[in-house]
Amino acid sequence: MVDDIHQTEHDPSSEPEEIEEILEEDAVDLDFDNFVEAAAATVEVAEAGVAPAAADAAALADLERQVAGLKAQLEDRANQSMRIAADFENYRKRTSKEKDDLANQIKGDTVIELLPVVDNFERARSQIKPQTEAEMTIHKSYQSVYKQLVETLKRLGVSAMRAEGQEFDPLLHEAVMREPTAEHPEGSVIEEFVRGYQLGDRVLRHAMVKVAAPPENLADGGEAAADVDQ
Repeated sequence: MVDDIHQTEHDPSSEPEEIEEILEEDAVDLDFDNFVEAAAATVEVAEAGVAPAAADAAALADLERQVAGLKAQLEDRANQSMRIAADFENYRKRTSKEKDDLANQIKGDTVIELLPVVDNFERARSQIKPQTEAEMTIHKSYQSVYKQLVETLKRLGVSAMRAEGQEFDPLLHEAVMREPTAEHPEGSVIEEFVRGYQLGDRVLRHAMVKVAAPPENLADGGEAAADVDQ
């Protein structure tokens, strides 16, 4: 009987229940779901602090790329505008020059057609010698018309050449005669047969002139000296 009681008091099969009771009393009540939710919230809070900074950096980088692209487009448009303005200015200058050249060409061609009229007036003035008062009146009348014509040509920019006494210039003069003489330097213009005219830098008509040549005796002496040398 005593043995039965002793065995009952020390029955090993009853120990696990007691251990479980002790563990249950000392155990901490942990809610795993709440723990996971808390951890997730912590991670979200941490990410919430980093994500805005990363998003701002990405947005800033994107804005910088857009600004750089807009600056490049603006610079390209500015260069295009400058090129267009330069092309237009060159076109304006070219067309203005072409217009002036055409106007001068037409003006010069018109004056060339009038030069024979001027020549006739000058011949009349040098050859006609009025004897009576009536002739003098007629002479003064057409000479006044000649003067008016000359003044009009001057306003148009036409100028007469003064070739006599000048050195012969093939760009301005046309030599129709050569006269051996010692009174004038060789190559100088002795006489002007037909007056030349210019419109600015353009020669409308070359002056027809007589040019001084070396005297014949000097030329013969030169040839004789050349014969002696041979």
